[in-house]
Amino acid sequence: MIQAQALGALAGAHELLLQLLEGLPARDCNRRFDAELPSAGWLLGRAVYLELHLLRGLVMGDDDLAQRVRHLFADEQPPGGDSDALLPPQDHLLNWADEVFDKHLTWLANPGFLPEHALLDESWLVWHLAERLGLLYERLLAVLNARSARRASADYQVQQVLEARLPVDDSIRIEQGHYRIGARDGVVMPNEQPPQIVELHAYRISRRPVSNAEYLAFIEDGGYRDSDCWDEGGRQWRAAAGVEGPWHWRRDNAGHWYAIGMNGAMDLHPGDLVNGLCAHEARAFAAWAAAHGQGLSGAVPPHEYQWEVAARLGEIELYGRVWEWCANTFHSYPSYQAPMDPVLEPCRPDDRAVALRGGCLHTQPSLRRSTFRLCAPAERRALFAGLRLVMPPGRAAWE
Repeated sequence: MIQAQALGALAGAHELLLQLLEGLPARDCNRRFDAELPSAGWLLGRAVYLELHLLRGLVMGDDDLAQRVRHLFADEQPPGGDSDALLPPQDHLLNWADEVFDKHLTWLANPGFLPEHALLDESWLVWHLAERLGLLYERLLAVLNARSARRASADYQVQQVLEARLPVDDSIRIEQGHYRIGARDGVVMPNEQPPQIVELHAYRISRRPVSNAEYLAFIEDGGYRDSDCWDEGGRQWRAAAGVEGPWHWRRDNAGHWYAIGMNGAMDLHPGDLVNGLCAHEARAFAAWAAAHGQGLSGAVPPHEYQWEVAARLGEIELYGRVWEWCANTFHSYPSYQAPMDPVLEPCRPDDRAVALRGGCLHTQPSLRRSTFRLCAPAERRALFAGLRLVMPPGRAAWE
């Protein structure tokens, strides 16, 4: 028997995706508005494919429908070339998705329609699909932000000017010791397991992620031009990208910064958490803060183990507002067991991908757990991602 809460979560994910796509003009459904992002139509197609492959293919043994669209939707990113031209028009895509989603919910809600399968135990696959579709929903929101940026008026005038503020130390010390990382049993992604005991040296971690005002101080101090703030990979990215601020930040005619959201231009609030950064920008800010911030000597982004331990201990604030870039590339835990099908793993080990933790304002609540691991290429900016800092431990109170 599938849990009612799991069915509700999956139905809610369906509704979010369908509503966003229904609100788009048909001409924009299968258009790409940013080089990092797929089209909205592709993202909905990817959601349908995941259900077809995992529910019908793995559980029911009928992979025919998934096979027909595998060439378009099998990977986390769309295929190259003019693949969007192969997508059906918006009305066809919406009808297809609505029909598949509705049929799957009907089967799941009625005992006896689906065979017994280990993936359905404790409604695991249903929860898993709800979370995977939640991640696609975040990407769809980024697409809508990119569309809004393309259409934004050039004559927006900032009303409340954002003022820079140097970052200062607001950290908490985590003592050296052995700590658990990773998740035990339950509805978690395979890459969150198995739980491990790791030894960490003492460190300090900022209670709050970096704010808009603090990031503006980096910009105004020439951080994007100062090669000393960037490592070699960052310098190469900066030269190729030619950016001077976060992904969704723009300047008005007076040179003041504002943001572009899904609903258009808006002033930046100094205390809001900065997002729209790639990992290179996060590392550059940390290097700059180490040299210029009060009490921040040695600052770097945290290793994901440091982040998870601090979150589990309840020592950090405001996580789940922006994704937070970590210092390490994405890897499997020791004794990791790959799932029965690679599609069940949203992030696979990749030395080019960087770990992120925490979730953002658009992340589904169940994904904002301390053990959840996201990954992305270091250059990706369209993620609603920012950072917090870690520093050397300094002296303990008793030293």
